[in-house]
Amino acid sequence: MQAILVVTLPFFALILCGYLAAQRGLLAQAAIPGLNGFVLFFALPCLLFRFGLNTSLAVMLSPAVLAVYVPAALIMVALTIRLTRSERVPMKDAAFGALVAAFPNTGFMGVPLLVALLGAAAAGPVICTILVDLLLTSSLCIALASGNTSGNISGKTNDKTDGHTVGQTVGHDAAPAAPQTALLQALRGALSNPLPWSIALGLGVAGLGLSLPGPLMTVVNMLGDAASPVALFTIGAVLWRAGQHAHSRTPVRLYLPVALLKLLLHPSLVFGLGSLVQALGAPLSGFQLTVLTLAAALPSASNVSLLAERYGADNGRVARIIMASTVLAFASFSALAWWLMAAGQTAPV
Repeated sequence: MQAILVVTLPFFALILCGYLAAQRGLLAQAAIPGLNGFVLFFALPCLLFRFGLNTSLAVMLSPAVLAVYVPAALIMVALTIRLTRSERVPMKDAAFGALVAAFPNTGFMGVPLLVALLGAAAAGPVICTILVDLLLTSSLCIALASGNTSGNISGKTNDKTDGHTVGQTVGHDAAPAAPQTALLQALRGALSNPLPWSIALGLGVAGLGLSLPGPLMTVVNMLGDAASPVALFTIGAVLWRAGQHAHSRTPVRLYLPVALLKLLLHPSLVFGLGSLVQALGAPLSGFQLTVLTLAAALPSASNVSLLAERYGADNGRVARIIMASTVLAFASFSALAWWLMAAGQTAPV
């Protein structure tokens, strides 16, 4: 366990530093979008570009990995909506609750943490989960929310989240969007996110046998090296800001169970489906299953609360789910990592 904590403790400590810096005014609230933009448009794309250079497409889009992670994501969305939807939690809020239950913070947190914990070979499966969550999970949940809300599109915004560039804001007076229209709008937002394109660019450069000029590659390396600490610090600041922007007081019973679904059910579901896939003879290694399980055990994506606010959902509830999952994940993620590593499933094939 000590070896696990040596890796996980600094990551969560940096999140706490960002939270405290924003809370105490050492980091101005107006500066948080700038930090978020730096990570989303410069540092993290360079980090993912480097992984794209050094990871094959077959590894990054492994059919065996997809066969585990996609059904797990869909089950989490359906189950969370089924368990939480009520008069107090209408469909729009249930859909965003399902998004934070099924969408781990793999972009800002998962890639650097799992690579530090398991080595560079962990990048391929983690990036595969990012693509699934960007293009499928978040688009599906936004479509469900948009197709079941009474809101009018009030205009374009440029707010960025871990999973989307928010393209439209939903108000409160128009008819629900058609499911197909809502899904297309959500998918368009996912495709405007720079992260998938940075991965594709790295794959393309490697596939064509090209290389960047030395000075340009140095810039890419410098920005990529900045991704992990700045992203973690930004998560903490974003969590504080989300709490300040939460416009409702949410009872514990409406957010803590969803955080527990994220931290306990999601990795259990991934591990169970992965074990079944292995038993059926699919080429899913123990290492890949470990990476997928730990990715699912990460806390919820930190900026989904801003996305919920833009779509007129209960961002207070979403913010509290994210906060609870992030606080509790230090113990739950570290314990699960220790158990998986003790089981000897950490060596890449």
